[in-house]
Amino acid sequence: MDRSAVLDFTSALYLGMRHASEALRPWGQLSMGRPAALASPPNADAVAEQLAALLGSERATLVPSTLHLFWDLFAILASERIAIYMDAGTYAIVRWGVERAAARGTPVRIFQHHDPDALHDHLKRDARRGMQPVVVADGLCPACGASAPITAYLENVRTYDGYLVLDDTQALGILGRRQEPDAPYGMGGGGSLRWNRVSSPDVIVGSSLAKGFGVPVAVLAGSEMMVKRFEQASETRTHCSPSSNAVIHAAEHALAMNGEHGDDIRFRLWNLVGQLRRGLTEAGLSLHGGRFPVQTLALSPGLDHAELHEDLLRRGVRTVLHHARDGFRAQISFLITALHRFQDIDKTTEAVKQVAQLQGATLVPPEGTYEKPIQL
Repeated sequence: MDRSAVLDFTSALYLGMRHASEALRPWGQLSMGRPAALASPPNADAVAEQLAALLGSERATLVPSTLHLFWDLFAILASERIAIYMDAGTYAIVRWGVERAAARGTPVRIFQHHDPDALHDHLKRDARRGMQPVVVADGLCPACGASAPITAYLENVRTYDGYLVLDDTQALGILGRRQEPDAPYGMGGGGSLRWNRVSSPDVIVGSSLAKGFGVPVAVLAGSEMMVKRFEQASETRTHCSPSSNAVIHAAEHALAMNGEHGDDIRFRLWNLVGQLRRGLTEAGLSLHGGRFPVQTLALSPGLDHAELHEDLLRRGVRTVLHHARDGFRAQISFLITALHRFQDIDKTTEAVKQVAQLQGATLVPPEGTYEKPIQL
């Protein structure tokens, strides 16, 4: 098989931003050779200021990755008398930061995914301990395509004078100020806070730009006080290299592209996702993911998903074979980007129908038809 002809649904560059070197402002040297604790790389502060405005936060700072970000953030928060309450669907990298705090003696509770009532019960039971709660969640869950109940989480947090920490990597660049008929993901791409119309000093947002904006750098955003505290206490700003000038110039380019064309790109992406959902729903197949660009086939657990994955590849469609959230079942997902063509979606739909028919796939009950708006 000609590998160049394979339709690839494994990239999380949702908006299709690539940032070729010739498209970026030139740089005189790749690295300044000093940590961010001594001096920010040129233009890093200006990019952070743009991102703070995009997200709707008072201030922001750049960090090389979300691993650096959450490794530091939870250690800094754990220097106070806190307890962490983590949504069960929280992404692995955030969990690693939480585990660092737990290793230092911070109590950690895990509550049911997207269940503010379960969170309330935990907070109420623990209130007498007098510990400041830090609630942790993903802003948007790619597995189910649903936005976290941020407003309800925040109400719980405020009752006990705590913080809400969000990993908004999946939503940044996709969701924005909602919702016009020609902008079903919302406008601007500022992420979950913009989508939920939330602005609060009690929220701390950590996001990678690597997915929506295609740049391997992260941003921490929140109140002026919290961001300053992070910059002053961050260990990785002292012991690790900051992002390179090339990466910072790519972030500049991504924000410029988003400002000029982002809403048009998001509208195209929405329609591509809708076309896949429509085609497979009409064929009697079901997908999890709402209208988020990560679409997961909902087939019977007893099916050989690895064989189905290989059958699709033989038909020229590369998908992501991965574990389900429970860690036991296999699943197949399609990651759709704005670089896909509508004829690519039609070819993929036909390939999935053929393979499912050959394997005698049994469906699980669908989460809804393709007409259902994104669950946010």
